[in-house]
Amino acid sequence: MKITSMDVMALEKDMGCGGSRPILCKVYTDEGIYGIGEAGVAIACGSRGAFEVLKDFAPMIIGMDPLAHEVIWEKLFKTSFWAQGNGAIMMSAISAIDTALWDIKGKAANMPLYQLLGGKQREKLRTYASQLQFGWGVDSFNPANALSDPKQYAEAALKAVEQGYEAIKINFLRFDRSGKILTHLDTTGHLTRETMRLAEERLAAVRDAVGPDVDIIIENHAMTDANTAVQFAKMAEPYDIMFLEEGATPLNAGVMKKIADKTSIPLATGERTYTRWGFLPFLQDHSLSLIQPDIGNCGGITECKKICDMAHIFDVGAQCHVCSSPISVVIALHLEASIPNFIIHEHHIANTTSGTIAECVYDYQPENGYFSVPDLPGIGQDISKYAIDHAEIVSFK
Repeated sequence: MKITSMDVMALEKDMGCGGSRPILCKVYTDEGIYGIGEAGVAIACGSRGAFEVLKDFAPMIIGMDPLAHEVIWEKLFKTSFWAQGNGAIMMSAISAIDTALWDIKGKAANMPLYQLLGGKQREKLRTYASQLQFGWGVDSFNPANALSDPKQYAEAALKAVEQGYEAIKINFLRFDRSGKILTHLDTTGHLTRETMRLAEERLAAVRDAVGPDVDIIIENHAMTDANTAVQFAKMAEPYDIMFLEEGATPLNAGVMKKIADKTSIPLATGERTYTRWGFLPFLQDHSLSLIQPDIGNCGGITECKKICDMAHIFDVGAQCHVCSSPISVVIALHLEASIPNFIIHEHHIANTTSGTIAECVYDYQPENGYFSVPDLPGIGQDISKYAIDHAEIVSFK
């Protein structure tokens, strides 16, 4: 089997994921099998960079054996020069191609991805409702739309619990009382008494609403630094928090260790960390209890499996960061089902909206807070005709 061509696709912006623009690739073979992959830099800025890098990568893989995913991974990583610097854009492009190759491999073997990864460790995957600072159960997602009043946070949490979720994730610091987004100037150095008071009012309202049996994960989006993360964590400790996510910018493992040493709340990070080399320092200093690699930017399925296996050596749990098209949802489910150290799956509010759902053929949603893994060959997902008709596409042969 040989790779004969590749399409690079930029989906239409604002289909439903808060202004994101998913970047996909479609790799074709001489046996009529094709695979789909995604570069996980759809949100904020950067997607156009991944689009351009994929255009550079396409000619490098045409003519190669698509089943030789390790060979192709090493070629892209070593001969692209910049990938060895471990950056988001380069690694997201490698990730997209790698995922497409696994999709081809599964289709060629007539097996779902989880089988190729060693089989299912579990039939159902516990799931949390993610980003409730934007509400829950709404059919739109816009980062500019925010909840402000603590009662609104409690109401959003109850909506998720009523759907069967036993865990939720919320950024309690993202917005001030008027709904204005706080910047790093507001959340680093020292949190004001008003900011701390508002965050605790929201957290207390949510805990009171959901009761003691629902897990609360705090999302900080690296808005805080070591000092304010500790300040915030000390306040949050009495509310029985499952994890504190991205307490600081994930570039210096020593900073995360400083936070870990000063709070009893387990720490998590990973969506902006890439490859085994990026995760290793956090594992070596034992600062993390949960890693959250994004298959779409950490190096793909090939690399993410290695990252999770490496974390298992350190007794660190794993979940995939999921915040893009439905392709990112399904590949995460396959990998999480196959690894022994899986903890919980992220179901982002964007993946519940009609716009995001319309990007792909299949709509996979959890039931009563648990996901099942699809049994279709390969990743079990495909791009919808609607998305293709509204995409910018560059083809290489």
